[in-house]
Amino acid sequence: MTIDKSALGFGDVALAPYACNPWESRGRLYPEPDSLTRSPFQRDRDRIIHTTAFRRLKHKTQVFIANDGDHYRTRLTHTIEVAQVARSLARALRLDEDLAEGVALVHDFGHTPFGHTGEDALHEKMAAYGGFDHNAQSLRIVTKLERRYAEFDGINLTWEALEGLVKHNGPLQDEERKGIGGTVPQPILDYCARHDLWLSTHASMEAQVAAIADDIAYNTHDIDDGLRSGYLSYDMLEEVPFLAGLMYEVRDRYPGLESSRFTNEIMRRQITAMVEDVIGVAQENLRTVAPQSADEVRRAGMTLATFSPAMAEIDRQIKKLLFHHIYRNPDIMVIRKGAAQIVTDLFDAYIADPKLMGAHSWSEGIERLEPAQLARHVADYLAGMTDTYAYNTHRQLFDHTPDLR
Repeated sequence: MTIDKSALGFGDVALAPYACNPWESRGRLYPEPDSLTRSPFQRDRDRIIHTTAFRRLKHKTQVFIANDGDHYRTRLTHTIEVAQVARSLARALRLDEDLAEGVALVHDFGHTPFGHTGEDALHEKMAAYGGFDHNAQSLRIVTKLERRYAEFDGINLTWEALEGLVKHNGPLQDEERKGIGGTVPQPILDYCARHDLWLSTHASMEAQVAAIADDIAYNTHDIDDGLRSGYLSYDMLEEVPFLAGLMYEVRDRYPGLESSRFTNEIMRRQITAMVEDVIGVAQENLRTVAPQSADEVRRAGMTLATFSPAMAEIDRQIKKLLFHHIYRNPDIMVIRKGAAQIVTDLFDAYIADPKLMGAHSWSEGIERLEPAQLARHVADYLAGMTDTYAYNTHRQLFDHTPDLR
């Protein structure tokens, strides 16, 4: 994909007309005075970083359980890498970098301990009560569960940041308000009844670049971690012609390079190729659609920041490689089974005796909750746990805790 270099931004030019203008934000659910030193989107980013939810990401699984080694990505380091890619894309496309970064930083707040394994287990336990969805849980955290401010629950983000959080992967409803790809999680519907996030439109360009940055980051760092763990080898990477080409290029230029440097040279080329592909596609789509405002982006009827067909195929091949050799590796599946058991056991224990949740803020008035309310309350508590806390708590409550090594 060819990039129009004359149209690139380097942080030193005005925002594009289709960017979200922080000074024209739709505001916050609870009105607040503007900051003297920060734009509304800069305040969003700062509030996100200062949450307890953000800090907990450091002990939540990305792919490998934290005690597997200090150098594997956690949910926090993954989030930081996504934010870096999102800012790069936003800068090049002359978008608001702070909004793109904020959406990237908050996008994984709702993940349970033990990654998608924990989410699947909690979704199964919550099946009778609307299920569990990490994206909806992220919204609950920033609009309800964070308790930091005297005048409101949550952190009172701008409409644009919340819209990006909820819709960064595309519209959730069609024009008739029917769910796209399934039922819209009830927590999202409940919030939108108070603060309409336009569930039937696409998100802003800032949210779109945050979404594709997520794909770029984990496609790259999961390969890196896979090689470090031994579940992947350079021979296995040959299964993807794109990766084989990168390895050939590095070997040709740096013969005899040590493995750690060799891996990094592959990864940096992969990120560059994917980022430049997205920029070229987005520029082409923006020329075709010619949006003159952020709302015209939302109503474009298509995602504008995406991979080209060729890169989308590479993306598919990389995901297939990762699923086969890592995500569905028999050794990993044994660990996943144990992690799911921990989440399931803890949920059942808290439903049977809610007082086990202990902290006053979690047990206050719990005896007055209806079954569905209690289940959601337990899910909130459990989803907020780190891997370490969930594992240690299970050891305190049960005679046997699965080995996650």
